[in-house]
Amino acid sequence: MISDQFIQSFGLKRDKISCFDRYPYDLPIVKFFDNIELHKNVTFLVGENGTGKSTILEALAVAYGFNPEGGSRNFNFSTKNTHSVLSEYIRISKGVKNPKDGYFLRAESFYNVASNIDHIQESDSRMLDSYGGVSLHQQSHGESFLSLFMNRLFGNGIYILDEPEAALSPQRQFAFLIRLNELVNRNSQFIIATHSPILLSYPNAKIIQITDFGIESINYKDTEHYILYKSFLDNPEGMLERLGVDNKESV
Repeated sequence: MISDQFIQSFGLKRDKISCFDRYPYDLPIVKFFDNIELHKNVTFLVGENGTGKSTILEALAVAYGFNPEGGSRNFNFSTKNTHSVLSEYIRISKGVKNPKDGYFLRAESFYNVASNIDHIQESDSRMLDSYGGVSLHQQSHGESFLSLFMNRLFGNGIYILDEPEAALSPQRQFAFLIRLNELVNRNSQFIIATHSPILLSYPNAKIIQITDFGIESINYKDTEHYILYKSFLDNPEGMLERLGVDNKESV
């Protein structure tokens, strides 16, 4: 079947890897990773810290042609070479259509992207127009993220986002959901690593959970993120008591 989505799936060339006992090949996701089928609109990767979701997302982005530190496929700057070599072992199955737009967001290196945008602005006065007309360094961290989503991403694109909620308040995460839906309706495909139960609530998205025991597709309300947040909000006092967290005044 011929697909019109930009990326149908991506997998690991396991036969090319000689040893799985060192980083990044010893990460849980790499141990169990063979092939991941993506949703035509939105795919979420979830998992505890250290399972490798950000590493595999970075590898996919680099294999697809994005700059390791983030940005569009036209960005080629480098402040420090810290990305893994895992991208060399990624195979991508593409659809029949090519995207008109694309962006890779890494929350941890977005500062470097913002600096590179300012540098380009010095020789191209139109550069900041795509980011709301104001330097991202002159906005708060959260505002700069939202400015990227609202102004730079224009649809018919492939967007790979690593923890986009990192700088967003809950209210701004709802604003991101609205923008996500607008871009999906403009024929866009998203692959997102996240810890946010708000973002994970996006209807009909595919959620792929990564644990120390394997990789599986999972329903939203079965994710640890949903279960833990709901348990806490339903009974914060009881949860704090079970955690042994108290603030009893000394007498």
